[in-house]
Amino acid sequence: MASSYPQIVLFGDSLFQGAAGLSDGFSFQAALQAQVLRRFDVVNRGFSGYNTSNALSILPQILAPPTPGGPALKYLKPGAKTLTRSNKFILFGANDACVELPTNFQRVPLDKYKANLARLINHPTITAHKPKIFLITPPPLDQIRVTVLDRANGHPAAARQTKLSATYSEAVRQVAAKHPGVTLIDLHKALMDRAIQKTPGFDPKGPALGDPESGVRGYLEHLLPDGLHLSSESYRILYDLVRPHIGAEWAGTKDEDRVAYVLPDWREAPWLSEDRYLRGKSL
Repeated sequence: MASSYPQIVLFGDSLFQGAAGLSDGFSFQAALQAQVLRRFDVVNRGFSGYNTSNALSILPQILAPPTPGGPALKYLKPGAKTLTRSNKFILFGANDACVELPTNFQRVPLDKYKANLARLINHPTITAHKPKIFLITPPPLDQIRVTVLDRANGHPAAARQTKLSATYSEAVRQVAAKHPGVTLIDLHKALMDRAIQKTPGFDPKGPALGDPESGVRGYLEHLLPDGLHLSSESYRILYDLVRPHIGAEWAGTKDEDRVAYVLPDWREAPWLSEDRYLRGKSL
């Protein structure tokens, strides 16, 4: 039977779909894949425009139940019992947080959004694999920039609002706190902290960057070029948040460069002793 690699699944909206791209010499997905090469396959299941209700409807189509020959959602560390499970990152909310407009129908009310996240975490198709689950907060929103682009695209007003989007990020924090074993990745806070740090003179006690009430985009201009999607710098920040949670099982171990490989290092391969034997016979 062919060896199947355990998977890291990036399940989300356009923010994960865009994680496969290369911008300014950096790709989030490629960086993550390089970190776990020969141990995990990083699988991108980002769907632009999708919300959590859409995610629930397609989940059975993108993740199969565990099978003997299918992609494993756990792996065996050599010489030990199963110590690590695969990882599943969930990043939805930017579309759920849309406002109600006649030109947009992506909105999912906040209470339903929280319920949908809980259903995703506890979905039988997911729990059957016993993965490690990471919930990522949606990033901040630059409503000042979004308003200009949305009106240019035919919306009567901004389809998203800074204050409303922030409540969806807070909802992710609450859902993660209620589910033991789920790890929170607070992208919203990390990006806003960077933006405030890089915006001289801005008072964080007042209205947020990107909020029309503050009238200041500040460094969000660099982190969210269109007000919504991540720049390469933002993807680097996301990777810095994720990186410490991946690979702890082999970090710092002897021969960590090849511990937990699905297939053995060439120096440890079972055919090596046979090759040496054959070479010895030929002498």
